[in-house]
This record gives sequence, C-alpha cells and structure tokens, in this order.
Amino acid sequence: MPATHPLTAPRPLGQRLADFFGLCKPRVNSLIVFTAMIGMILASPDLPSPGLFLAASLGIALVAGAAAAINCLVERTVDALMARTRSRPTAQGSVSPGETLALALLVGGGGLWLLYAQVNALTMWLTLATFLGYAVVYTLLLKPATPMNIVIGGASGAMPPLLGWTAMTGEVGAPALALFLIIYIWTPPHFWALACYRRDDYAKAGLPMLPVTHGVELTCLHSLLYVIMLSGASALPYTLGMSGSGYLAAALALDAVFLARSVALWRHYSDALARRTFRWSIVYLTLLFAALLADHFI
Repeated sequence: MPATHPLTAPRPLGQRLADFFGLCKPRVNSLIVFTAMIGMILASPDLPSPGLFLAASLGIALVAGAAAAINCLVERTVDALMARTRSRPTAQGSVSPGETLALALLVGGGGLWLLYAQVNALTMWLTLATFLGYAVVYTLLLKPATPMNIVIGGASGAMPPLLGWTAMTGEVGAPALALFLIIYIWTPPHFWALACYRRDDYAKAGLPMLPVTHGVELTCLHSLLYVIMLSGASALPYTLGMSGSGYLAAALALDAVFLARSVALWRHYSDALARRTFRWSIVYLTLLFAALLADHFI
C-alpha cells in the first residue's frame, strides 16, 4: 500500500500576512524611505505639502517593497542555502512563486500609479528605473556574474533621496545628485563588511562576492578606499550650500569614526569586527542624514 502524507495545515491568516510583509524587507526599506523623506524635506524651502509628502513616501515605499519581493523570488534557491536568508518565506516555500509575483505586481503597480497620479511623471519614471535596476540589472544580471556587482548595482540603492527631491521639485538638480553620490559611495563598504563575515555562505551559494573571489584583505582595502572617498562626498551638502557648519561638524565626526573602523578592519580583520563595521555603517548613514535634517531646521 503506498505511503500517504498528511496534508499540510494551512497557515493562519496573520502568519500569511506577516510572510507577505516580510518579502518586502521592511527593515531595509525603512532606511530607503527615510533617505527619500530627507530628500523631500531638503528640496522644500519650508515644510513640504503633507499630501504630496505622504503620497511620495508611500509610492516609493511600495515600489521598494515590490523590488524586494522580486529579489526574494529570483534568489529563493540561493537564499535557502544561506544562514542569513534561509528563513525568508520564499526560501522556506511558505509563499509560492506565483503569490510572490502577484504581490510584487500589485504593490509595485500601486506605488507607480500613486507617484504618477499624485506626485509627478518624472518621479514615477525614475522610480520605475530604480525598480528595474535593482530587480533585473542587479539581482538577475550582476550579482551572479561579477564581484563588482554591488559597485555597479549600488546605483539603484542610492536613488531614494534623489527621488524625494524630484517628488518636490519635478527636476533633478546638483543637490539631489550630491545625496545620490553619498549613498552610492557608502554602499560598497557597507555591503562588503557583511559579505566578509558571510563569505562562506556566499561561497556555498556560488555567488562571486569580492571576499570570495579576491579575499578578505583586498576587500577591506577597497572598503577603506571607498570610505576615504565617502569622507569627501559627505562634505558636498556643505560646499553646495545645502547645509551649514553644524552638518559639516557632524559629518566630519562620523567620517572619522568610519575611517578608524575601516582601517582597523583592514589591518586586524575579524568576523566580529566586520559585523560591528556593518552595523556602524547603517548608524553612520542614518545619523548623517539626520544631521542634514536637523541642520535644515536650525
């Protein structure tokens, strides 16, 4: 008599909703939306229109969530091999590929419609380009193909403050490009710190991350060089007249800490230090943009 298998009990509605929400990577996207909001505020001489601010923030958040869901869909097999990502619903199979695609289309389409109808066409098109850059160019093409994936693909992650700026002004200006450049240069040392202490996971998954293909020492040296460049880029808001001396002082202090940690990581590498450097990089960017915000109102 053939063996029979008990039917899998359906997951409770609350857990299903939590799975769908998790596919949108809310912790990662909270920083995306935060930097977009800073771009909106900096682009406004006074406080931005509440309705426009809310519509732009929600639209960008929805499209970012859709991009994250597509990333989870495409990388579900790879995610199942890695300790950091094996708990994702797509990796565990608790959300099907069809459901994930439907979620991305619904959420992303809703976000793009909101941006077009309530914000402006330029922001909608730039947000769509950001979505395609992350979900297609980075996830599908670059990440499995080259150790420079995060350097090239980081452009998508650097777009949010520029999107916030265009949402308020309808155009791309030098200040928006300066904010873009800061995050673009910040992204490699941020991500490489993670890749260093997760290098065994990436090797198992067959992804050619820089620590896997060229070693930890070279990766840490590259990270240090990027942090040096970041120290210059972080002064751009001051040199462009976007901020005052208060922001500049905060930026110099944050840069000094990031530089010290990057030098230590290069000279005395350990996984524990790489983990602390990764966490510090998130704190760095949050505090840097918070300093821009505070300086704007002082």
